[in-house]
Amino acid sequence: MTNTNSNHRLDDIDRRILYALMQDGRNTTSSSIAETVNVSGATVRNRIHRLEERGIIRGYPAHIDFERAGGNLTNLYLCNVPVPEREALAHRARAIPGVVNVRTLMTGRRNLHVVAIGETTSDLQRIARNLSQLGIEIEDEDLVEDEFFSPYAPFNPDDSRSETPNDVISLTGEATIIQLTVRDAAPIVNYTLEEASRQGILDETILVIGIERDDTELTPHGDTVIQPDDIVTILSRNYTDDAELDVFRGPRTEAVNQ
Repeated sequence: MTNTNSNHRLDDIDRRILYALMQDGRNTTSSSIAETVNVSGATVRNRIHRLEERGIIRGYPAHIDFERAGGNLTNLYLCNVPVPEREALAHRARAIPGVVNVRTLMTGRRNLHVVAIGETTSDLQRIARNLSQLGIEIEDEDLVEDEFFSPYAPFNPDDSRSETPNDVISLTGEATIIQLTVRDAAPIVNYTLEEASRQGILDETILVIGIERDDTELTPHGDTVIQPDDIVTILSRNYTDDAELDVFRGPRTEAVNQ
């Protein structure tokens, strides 16, 4: 059962995955997303499953030109329904043969949008009658010529953000929780946490409190070996500069803009 809890906090990896899914569906395999996000394919699949369970990803409808696919007509009905009955009537409207999309709005008027497909105008008239029989008032309707989609720009994995942590949460007492992805060239790769601390690779002010590896959540211990593509959650007691995170990322590239 889908969990519709709206309190899920998206991190940068989640946002990048969602952006990729909103782009051309032909290229949104787990492997292609993994290359963009710089994590493993298993991590991408695990994140997508988690986003689906929380009701954030609600489906993957194909964008079909019904006119080209058999000469069908697409019609948009702008309807008015009583606010208390809006959700129930939306579900009943969706059950009408030919209806492919129902959208509820918070506005007082035209608060129900219904998209339907018909082979002829008679089909569209039948759908209009069925809507009216449900008690749905059709205020206006029109044939849909085309529809365009774009991914949500703030989720764009901009190259300028490639060296930033995946997520940063400031706590009281000057402590900070940071989540970031371990790079291949990171100094800590292939070391246990105990070894990294003993050899001075891992600063004593940084505590690794969580590791996400592929589809597994690991509890860090002294003998835990850090691997490339691990998503580590760390607690920093005096986080002031991203440079202290280079132990997980390796040498940083020089800024392009001067």
